[in-house]
Amino acid sequence: MSQEKKPLPFIYQFAAGNTIAFPQDDGSRKPLPREDEETYPLDTVKTRQQLATGKSAGIVSTLSDIVKNEGFARIYRGITAPILMEAPKRAIKFAANDEWGKVYRKAFGQEKMTQGLSVLTGATAGATESFVVVPFELVKIRLQNKASAHLYNGPVDVLTKVIKNEGVLAMYQGLESTMHRHILWNAGYFGCIFQVRQLLPAAESKAAKLRNDILAGTVGGTVGTILNTPMDVVKSRVQNAPRVPGVAPKYNWAYPALATVAKEEGFGALYRGFLPKVLRLGPGGGILLVVFTQIIELFEKMRDGK
Repeated sequence: MSQEKKPLPFIYQFAAGNTIAFPQDDGSRKPLPREDEETYPLDTVKTRQQLATGKSAGIVSTLSDIVKNEGFARIYRGITAPILMEAPKRAIKFAANDEWGKVYRKAFGQEKMTQGLSVLTGATAGATESFVVVPFELVKIRLQNKASAHLYNGPVDVLTKVIKNEGVLAMYQGLESTMHRHILWNAGYFGCIFQVRQLLPAAESKAAKLRNDILAGTVGGTVGTILNTPMDVVKSRVQNAPRVPGVAPKYNWAYPALATVAKEEGFGALYRGFLPKVLRLGPGGGILLVVFTQIIELFEKMRDGK
C-alpha cells in the first residue's frame, strides 16, 4: 500500500486480499479461527435488530432469546454464505482499491495518494465490491430472519426458491442499497487509514508499524460503520422481502426506504444493529489492514528476491 515502492501487479493485490479470508497457520499447524466464524453471532444479532420494526433487545438478550427459543445452532444459520463470500469480497476490496488508486492518480496528475483521492478510491472500490456481495447477503439474510427461517432448508434451498419464485434477477435485489453501503464504508475506511497514518508518528520498527496499522484500520472500520449503518438497515429490509408480482414492496429504493424508516420508526431506527456491527467491523478493520499489509510485504520480498 506504500506509494514509495513500485506497486505490485493486480494479481498480487487480488491474491493478498483473497488470502485474508482463509485460515492462517500459526506455525503449530493448527489453523487459526476465521473472523467470520467467531463473530457471526454478532452478525445474526445485527440482522435481527435491523429487521425489527418495534423496540429491539440488546445483544445479550437477543442471543439468549435465540438460543432459548430456536436452539444454539440458529445463531450460526446462514454462515455458509459469508464464508463463501469472504474470499472474493476481500480480494476485490483491496485489489480494486489499489487499481482505482492508480486510475485516479493518473487522472488527477498526482504521484502519490492524497486524502481526497483515498476517499474517492475507497468509494469506487466499494461500488465494485458490492456486485460480488449482493447474492450472498440476500441468502444470508433470508436464513437469519426469524420470520422466514422455516421457509428454507439452507443456502441452496434459498437460491433455488428465490430464482424459481421471484426470478433470477431477484438474487440482485438490494443492489442499489448494497452499493451505497459499501461506498460509504470503504470511503470511510480507506480515507481514515490515510489520515490516521499521516497523524501518527513515523513507524521506526515492525512493532510501531503494527501499532499504526491496527489503530488506522480500527478507526477506519469504526468510521465506516458509523457512515454506512443506515444503508445497511435499509439493505437488510430490501433483501428480506420476497418479491410478489403486481405488489409494490414497502422497501425498494435506498433513499425512499430511509425516509420511510425514519418517518415511521424515528431516526434512531436507522442505527438499529449498530453496536454488534461496530464490535465486529471496528477491531476487524484493524486486523484486516494488518494482515493485508503483512501479506503484501511478503509478496514484495518474494518479487525482490529477498
